[in-house]
Amino acid sequence: MNQNRVVITGLGVCAPNGTTVEEFRYAIENGVSGISHQPELERLGFSCQIAGKPNLDAVRIAQYFTPLEIRNLDSSGIVYGVIAGLDAWRDSGLEIADTAEPDWDSGTFFGTGTSGIDKFRWAINKIDELEIRKLGSSVVAQTMASGVSAFISGKIGFGNRVSTNSAACATGTESILMAYEHIKSGKAKRMLAGSTSDSGPYIWGGFDAMKVCTFKHNDSPESGSRPMSKTASGFVPGSGAGALVLESLESAVSRNARIYAEIIGGHINSGGQRGEGTMTAPNSVSVQRCILKAIEDARIKPGDIDVINGHLTATSKDALEIENWKIALGCSKENFPYINSLKGMIGHCISAAGSIECVASVLQLHEGFIFPNINCKDLNLEISSLIDERRVPRKLLKKSFNILAKASFGFGDVNACLILKKYHNG
Repeated sequence: MNQNRVVITGLGVCAPNGTTVEEFRYAIENGVSGISHQPELERLGFSCQIAGKPNLDAVRIAQYFTPLEIRNLDSSGIVYGVIAGLDAWRDSGLEIADTAEPDWDSGTFFGTGTSGIDKFRWAINKIDELEIRKLGSSVVAQTMASGVSAFISGKIGFGNRVSTNSAACATGTESILMAYEHIKSGKAKRMLAGSTSDSGPYIWGGFDAMKVCTFKHNDSPESGSRPMSKTASGFVPGSGAGALVLESLESAVSRNARIYAEIIGGHINSGGQRGEGTMTAPNSVSVQRCILKAIEDARIKPGDIDVINGHLTATSKDALEIENWKIALGCSKENFPYINSLKGMIGHCISAAGSIECVASVLQLHEGFIFPNINCKDLNLEISSLIDERRVPRKLLKKSFNILAKASFGFGDVNACLILKKYHNG
């Protein structure tokens, strides 16, 4: 059976270090951090008082929402997702049609971990105070998990599949792979894929309580997130959204669209929390299997991968992730691909991590650069025993390359790996 080739024609991002693709590209090329001190976390007694949070003002938000929507809007995740999603759609050169007819050929998979937690808390208080009549009509849309995909769909007019996925930290990469499969099988011509995560203490508090967030950099926020570093002391929480327009190659060529990259394969699996896998720790066998199955699906060889954009959270599992990649690829210390982690600049954006990092991955591939690991001046000794230090760039590399592998690993022992290729005509 013939299967459609799938390409990426649009990008949108709402990240801690850039809320437009242009700002974001500049930031990742130049190692600009979006992590800052959060007075509210200090007031509440958090151990980690720094975080990555997109910087938006009322004027920008008003470009995406009606005055009535803004008056009742209290879901940062929906705001981030709508901004990233609509920007990606416009970036692809597609119109937002003002017609009564839905776009039957287009849809969305847009993931999240939670939705409207601040709104949910406000609604609970109203109910507890016996003021249920004051809840208003927007509570359900803002607190249901599928609120973000529903908002985006209504603004663009999608008539194909509209759904919200959730797979912890693998959510964003999973959404892209779901969209890829949907188009590849001929069920849609175009899909908007991405994910979002709310900001604030009600999202980040659980991680602080688990003691997986760093507390050593409250006075130096920009140096706090240190993936692959010997002095890494836990992750920095973040938030935001990333979005990509996926399209069949035939559709993209027919309208002369700009093509950022081609998706040539991927895989999603779980370690089942068996063996060494737990709710919070990966089953290495399943991680390696996910990588190998993605390579097999892409019909490439392990040695064809030039760059890896890792999950790499600045925790004790960074070295294990590198080891799993090395075993899966079967490469020597010297032949390991270049590897980087965006979390040094934006923190761990939870359910939005994979989609924001995929936007960064596509930009690297399309523009021909490898962004620096800004806080990894002292490479973890376990990692340096596995791979050549030069494969962990600390400065921007201007370098054209052909294939990038992007992986995300999440709570619940779930894995997603995506293979991207530089698009060549024909």
